[in-house]
Amino acid sequence: MAAEQSPSSRAAAASPRGGGGESQPAARLDAVMPGVRADLERLVRIPSVSAPGFDFSPIDRSADLVASLLTECGLATRLVAAGGRPAVLATRRLPGRPTVLLYAHHDVQPAGDPALWTSDPFEPVERDGRLYGRGAADDKAGIMVHVAALRALGDDLGVGVVVFVEGEEEYGTGATPRLLHQLRSDLQADVALVTDVGNWAVGVPAVTTSLRGHVTATLEVRTLSHAVHSGMYGGAVPDAVIALSRLIATFHDDAGDLAIAGLATTPDPAIDYPADRLYAEAGGTPFGTGSATARMWSRPSVSILGMEVPPIEGATSTLTPVARALVSLRIAPTEDPSRAFALLEAHVRRNIPWGATVTLTRRGAAPGLAVDSTGPVYDQVRAALRDAWDGVDPVEIGSGGSIPLLLDLAEVLPDTTIVLNGVEDPDSRAHGIDESLHLGEFRRACLAETLLLHRLAPPR
Repeated sequence: MAAEQSPSSRAAAASPRGGGGESQPAARLDAVMPGVRADLERLVRIPSVSAPGFDFSPIDRSADLVASLLTECGLATRLVAAGGRPAVLATRRLPGRPTVLLYAHHDVQPAGDPALWTSDPFEPVERDGRLYGRGAADDKAGIMVHVAALRALGDDLGVGVVVFVEGEEEYGTGATPRLLHQLRSDLQADVALVTDVGNWAVGVPAVTTSLRGHVTATLEVRTLSHAVHSGMYGGAVPDAVIALSRLIATFHDDAGDLAIAGLATTPDPAIDYPADRLYAEAGGTPFGTGSATARMWSRPSVSILGMEVPPIEGATSTLTPVARALVSLRIAPTEDPSRAFALLEAHVRRNIPWGATVTLTRRGAAPGLAVDSTGPVYDQVRAALRDAWDGVDPVEIGSGGSIPLLLDLAEVLPDTTIVLNGVEDPDSRAHGIDESLHLGEFRRACLAETLLLHRLAPPR
């Protein structure tokens, strides 16, 4: 690990020590936050994209930096892998005291076209109280929430900790689930804090109690054995782009509601998303009927993430023989991904247009998750969030996104209370252009975890 102290470790070393009182953790957190911010920016500068086809050496660099930051916190740290991208495991157990597992991930999504960003996606820039950059919110801020709490509490940390920061959450190779099972004994904990979700709104914290699962598949439509002149044959035989478009259109009815029969749903959430706020934050237009939160959190949805069709530039006057689309099916928290794929496949078979040859190939899948948010740990979670957000009560929400690792984590740690919270707000634009982190919410998330770890410690 790096021998030279980072700005953050110097700030941590200078922070006040000693226990007692709820105000002291907040003061100690504020003392280390400048260094936390500096180290977050260091992480964002590393383009640790885990998608196939990218250079994976930055993932090694980000893993090394995360390991260094955790070593500076006094944890025994090592890099671990099971054939995929490197993860970081760091531990400091205290005999006779509860242990808390802290999870995050250091890999990021591709940035896309840098020209579409307001600033360089891998050069963090602050504008109007937000820090812009790929990974600034998802999920390098999650890593630094853990680091901030460890630095703030320092030697007075009254619980054991295990930190697991993986490197293939965005694009998995299948290695991380194997790694979890290999590390089963190392990961044992009473509570697991997963900082890879969001809050309800700026100024309103949240406890996330469910995640949708997902199935991704490649949909290929072939209408011709070879390209033919569009003037000579157009109107007598279909091109594959039109056939693919017609098939995709069957996924929804005229109102925008999903038309794939048989997929599971869960009960609608108690909270709803006001329509004006939803469409303003999403930058979109109305789509579908019924509760917006139900459509995002507890019901299935389908999206087209990409298509392989001839580009406009350089297109010729021919009928395209084959076209492909990447289909993303989000499924209810309780749905079985294999069952969902079978229902998607059955729908496709029923709606093949004009005798086309259609192939649906499953690419990936992950189940959702529903957690029980009752009990003394969640009482402490809610209290910590309330105090960090200046008395605002946290709301209970779901998430339309997936964290594939969590079901494996629940299997490896069946007696562990899993808590999902994080630092993103609805305008963070995780995975999108101009991803950003609200710095005020980041500080509150760091404070909430600091308070929670402080409160989970039994009296000395």
